[in-house]
Amino acid sequence: MERIRPTSHNQQISRAIGLMIMAMLMLPGIDAIAKWLSGSISAGQVTWCRFLFQTLFLLPFILKVSRLWVISSLWLHALRGALLVAATIFFFSGLVYLPLADAIAIFFVEPLMVTILSAIFLKETFGWRRLVAILVGFLGALIIIRPTFTDIGWPAIYPVFAAGCFSFYILLTRKLVAKEEPIKLQFYAGLFGLIFCSFLLAGTSGMGIRSLNVVVPTQFEWGLLCILGLVATIGHILVVYAFKHAPVSVLAPFQYVEIIGSTILGLLLFGDFPDGATWVGILIIVGSGMYVFHREAIMNTSEAQTRHSPSVRQ
Repeated sequence: MERIRPTSHNQQISRAIGLMIMAMLMLPGIDAIAKWLSGSISAGQVTWCRFLFQTLFLLPFILKVSRLWVISSLWLHALRGALLVAATIFFFSGLVYLPLADAIAIFFVEPLMVTILSAIFLKETFGWRRLVAILVGFLGALIIIRPTFTDIGWPAIYPVFAAGCFSFYILLTRKLVAKEEPIKLQFYAGLFGLIFCSFLLAGTSGMGIRSLNVVVPTQFEWGLLCILGLVATIGHILVVYAFKHAPVSVLAPFQYVEIIGSTILGLLLFGDFPDGATWVGILIIVGSGMYVFHREAIMNTSEAQTRHSPSVRQ
């Protein structure tokens, strides 16, 4: 029996899924460090440092290749940086009040948002099974939000605002990655993020806004902020490369993998053990992502078989 080889398209999809999973297992490290620092450094200042280090880490690559300085649609890059600033500040502000796993679980209304928005703005199509899987994942997030909102109150909505901003950031990423290098995309996201965040912190100086206060970090805190910037840089580059090879609707459910890492880090670093309702929500969220992966594997196999089946002459 002839072995059916995966098509180039299928290989790209599989590679993109692998990159997305790797990124989602790394990115909870950003949030864990931000929560660790939340008692002494504001969400706004942590966000500023995150973009500062991302810009510094990527600057040598930009200087080495002169063509990476040239960009198209400058305003889209600026908007992308602003959206990432808003999403990061909202999310880090939520970490002051929420356990790490709960905050990320609430944030996972984002895959549903971005899938629907990609159909509206990018004209991407997806089947009803994929939509149902994403809706089920959204249901899992709501199960986690419900008891959290009762206990915490309105701060539980911070991750929802972050999800909305990040959804539009992902749409711009998908649009720009078709014509821009991923390294370039992340450099300018960091640069514009740093600029916007600098104006925000300077403009609110002295107003006593808790999430935007500025202090002088200790040497240890600078080290943690540097690690946060490095993890953010690598993780988001992996995300951009993933979206270069696969549609938003395919990759969106795999953002749910992030909840695994956040649950483990929350337990190890902060002793946050999810309650029964949260575990139910987590299992539903992870299950929806696994179902999409299973469906994609079936579709890839079916497509390969079709390509290799002999044509029938009528």
